[in-house]
Amino acid sequence: MAATVEGPELEAAAAAGDASGDSDAGSRALPFLGGNRLSLDLYPGGCQQLLHLCVQQPLQLLHLEFLRLSTHEDPQLLEATLAQLPQSLSCLRSLVLKGGQRRDTLGACLRGALTNLPAGLSGLAHLAHLDLSFNSLETLPACVLQMRGLGALLLSHNCLSELPEALGALPALTFLTVTHNRLQTLPPALGALSTLQRLDLSQNLLDTLPPEIGGLGSLLELNLASNRLQSLPASLAGLRSLRLLVLHSNLLASVPADLARLPLLTRLDLRDNQLRDLPPELLDAPFVRLQGNPLGEASPDAPSSPGRLGPSGSNLLLAPSSLSFPVTPRGCSVTLACGIRLQFPAGATATPITIRYRLLLPEPGLVPLGPHDALLSHVLELQPHGVAFQQDVGLWLLFTPPRARRCREVVVRTRNDNSWGDLETYLEEEAPQRLWAHCQVPHFSWFLVVSRPVSNACLVPPEGTLLCSSGHPGVKVIFPPGATEEPRRVSMQVVRMAGRELQALLGEPEAAVSPLLCLSQSGPPSFLRPVTVQLPLPSGITGLSLDRSRLHLLYWAPPAATWDDITAQVVLELTHLYARFQVTHFSWYWLWYTTKNCVGGLARKAWERLRLHRVNLIALQRRRDPEQVLLQCLPRNKVDATLRRLLERYRGPEPSDTVEMFEGEEFFAAFERGIDVDADRPDCVEGRICFVFYSHLKNVKEVYVTTTLDREAQAVRGQVSFYRGAVPVQVPEEAEAARQRKGADALWMATLPIKLPRLRGSEGPRRGAGLSLAPLNLGDAETGFLTQSNLLSVAGRLGLDWPAVALHLGVSYREVQRIRHEFRDDLDEQIRHMLFSWAERQAGQPGAVGLLVQALEQSDRQDVAEEVRTVLELGRRKYQDGIRRTGLAPKDAALPGSSAPQPPEPAQA
Repeated sequence: MAATVEGPELEAAAAAGDASGDSDAGSRALPFLGGNRLSLDLYPGGCQQLLHLCVQQPLQLLHLEFLRLSTHEDPQLLEATLAQLPQSLSCLRSLVLKGGQRRDTLGACLRGALTNLPAGLSGLAHLAHLDLSFNSLETLPACVLQMRGLGALLLSHNCLSELPEALGALPALTFLTVTHNRLQTLPPALGALSTLQRLDLSQNLLDTLPPEIGGLGSLLELNLASNRLQSLPASLAGLRSLRLLVLHSNLLASVPADLARLPLLTRLDLRDNQLRDLPPELLDAPFVRLQGNPLGEASPDAPSSPGRLGPSGSNLLLAPSSLSFPVTPRGCSVTLACGIRLQFPAGATATPITIRYRLLLPEPGLVPLGPHDALLSHVLELQPHGVAFQQDVGLWLLFTPPRARRCREVVVRTRNDNSWGDLETYLEEEAPQRLWAHCQVPHFSWFLVVSRPVSNACLVPPEGTLLCSSGHPGVKVIFPPGATEEPRRVSMQVVRMAGRELQALLGEPEAAVSPLLCLSQSGPPSFLRPVTVQLPLPSGITGLSLDRSRLHLLYWAPPAATWDDITAQVVLELTHLYARFQVTHFSWYWLWYTTKNCVGGLARKAWERLRLHRVNLIALQRRRDPEQVLLQCLPRNKVDATLRRLLERYRGPEPSDTVEMFEGEEFFAAFERGIDVDADRPDCVEGRICFVFYSHLKNVKEVYVTTTLDREAQAVRGQVSFYRGAVPVQVPEEAEAARQRKGADALWMATLPIKLPRLRGSEGPRRGAGLSLAPLNLGDAETGFLTQSNLLSVAGRLGLDWPAVALHLGVSYREVQRIRHEFRDDLDEQIRHMLFSWAERQAGQPGAVGLLVQALEQSDRQDVAEEVRTVLELGRRKYQDGIRRTGLAPKDAALPGSSAPQPPEPAQA
């Protein structure tokens, strides 16, 4: 990844610039300027640094083409900074002004402060790429409409309710994205963008499309997902260049049949609409996606689930982009395209109210999971928070079936005030893989579905009571009279551990444990009288045959780090099947039967193993768009099916080795060795993609590695390494180095290689274009020849050892440093340039091959030296056979001498 410099270093560099004067600054390389790129979006006070540079006017600013700034700055300072750009950065080609780097207390991305742009920005005559995503724009700035050379315009995650007519006057625009805004209509002038190739208007409030949209003759991709479209104009059939049309999660009741006749269309996504009938041309087309439509069904007066409403109620079917919906005292039934359902009975509200909602990705601070809980759904937020309904509102949440169901239950968890609690939940099944968790809610907050160990609770009165586990009948807690003065609520959870996992952990075939018992209570920490706890003896052990010296009662009180052996502190009463003991306060209790003496540390490892999931990490390159990489963290049992499903769309390395991860654990994917990450992504932390692993959810991140403007047609090679916990300061440069660092508690998890090939038809100068790869034979008839193919094979084997080989070949240290700098983003290009430039200088010189072999041996690369010797020997034999066949030498001729004629083209080995 490109090197970055923190804020204090920036200030030091700027101060040094003041001390040395303008003339010296013009010739000195500034450390935070990466070639023709300047990224100040990750530094606090980035605007101040840019203003300081503009005052200095270093020479590098005159050639700056790529600039990134964060819009989480003071609005006045930001405006003053942007006003300086046309005068100081006249060659600017790409300008990124994005928010989204900061989050609120609940993990949601915050928009930047940008609401307008200075009029002077229209003077950036060379600007071709403008990114204004994650800001607070309510109208498109007028200066944008005057940027005649603009080719890419990104306006996602703003507050735009309309687009101006003048947008159609941008003659060079090829890419336009306005997702996650509030667009209700589109201007007819949009159809005048004759060069537009990709248009993304998903996640808006569009209910109609202008017929002029059919005039986009160059359009390749059109995304209108998650809007309110009820019909489509027939002019869409005029988009003869269209390859991809995405219309899922709308309210479409019909689509034009002529869409089937678009000659280049490869995918038409109509999922989750209201299509009950479809033209045969589309119904039978293999490129059409129709899941989630009521095809063939009659139009009902009201949905059969969840429940029916009377004539006074209404039924709403909404797309996820519809950020709100109205509810009146008459009640209504609401269904979201993502499968969430709500039912407001008549009289639930006394006055009309507008409900807002968001479907959030799970974040560590937002998802409250117990040690043995598993998340089964995303997080649903319903607003306004805390507004009490006069009648409970029904809520149905779709969830993924849990991996294990024995002794576990599924519940809806919600936030009340500042604490989380579980609601009484009922499960409804429509299909084996389509399950709803149904509950009644009195007010709105956050909701999610979790799988937890079966929980039993009771209210303990002063007279005493008995609490039994429904998950394991042998687990009981007996409260004697007088154990408490005031009624207190007690809850119990039981967790099982497979015997084979314990035996594998301890290396002891006869080891066994009882179910793990978790007891919690409200009120004072201790009881007035001892409480009796009954646990079943470990599996395979009876009270008549056990060795009491091997039986250990373990106790753990969070947040302590260790388990305590309290066998000697309590009186264990043993029966044939059970062990009973008395305690005065609650926490976790566990019976172990083992020959080990110190079991506290072993119990901690076993308890952690109960929470681990075995996963694999995958990095795949998108076939259709090589600039995108799909990063996945999947449970081990889902890897093969996922790879088969993605085979047609992605290519990439095999999955990583199996990694053990905790439910809800946070980790990072760091791109290395020449691969640049778009650091403005909301899920990007310090230039690295951030993940949270949940065993039952898809952990998929499809990222743009670089942009076409940044790549300049240069191949990107490198790797992606995955780390748990905090991002390490230094990341390993190669997978082998990372493997050597891997240990039981290492941050490193896995490393996968990535190579993104050059894009066809890319424009712009290619670094290293002056390197000649013309056919060349290195050597002479006496020692043998190395062809261009042989040299390329040698270059592919050198790796990071190439500088040592270069120095032993006689290449100067200064030349090595120049090659490193010129091709700093491409290791393979460094090696090829060094080797071929040296070979060209050796053309016609005797002994050149011997020098290469000697340099390889001196650099401890005997493997490559032996490969070169093998190639030379094979070449000499083929050359000798050729001489014999032409009759130029007798049968017993020795190896050809220097007087032999010029050999034919040597065969490639």
